[in-house]
Amino acid sequence: MKHDAGFGVLTGNGIETLSFKAGDVIFREGDNALDLFVIKSGQVRIQIGNRTVAELAPDTIFGEMALIDDHPRSATAIAVTDVELVAVSEKQFLFLVGQTPYFALKVMRVLAQRLRQTNKTLA
Repeated sequence: MKHDAGFGVLTGNGIETLSFKAGDVIFREGDNALDLFVIKSGQVRIQIGNRTVAELAPDTIFGEMALIDDHPRSATAIAVTDVELVAVSEKQFLFLVGQTPYFALKVMRVLAQRLRQTNKTLA
């Protein structure tokens, strides 16, 4: 069952976006993490070493793990196509979690879905 995380509410009109060209590295495994990202448009590949672990579409988030556990990036994110992203800082993230319990649940669902996917690839 595919769950639609629906983070598009964070990418509405007038919200500042970051642009990356196809092939650009958004962040690298081991980098310090200051933000999580919501994909407004385009496709992003998440890879660990040379292995692709996910291909992500608009209205999904990535980079959330490092904000939650305050560790360096666990993977590299690369723009597959031209990409527009919305950055969500740790401060904004904590505000959203505090003000909107459903937001926290959506993030937990993303984490759970990715953990299940990882478990499948390890089995």
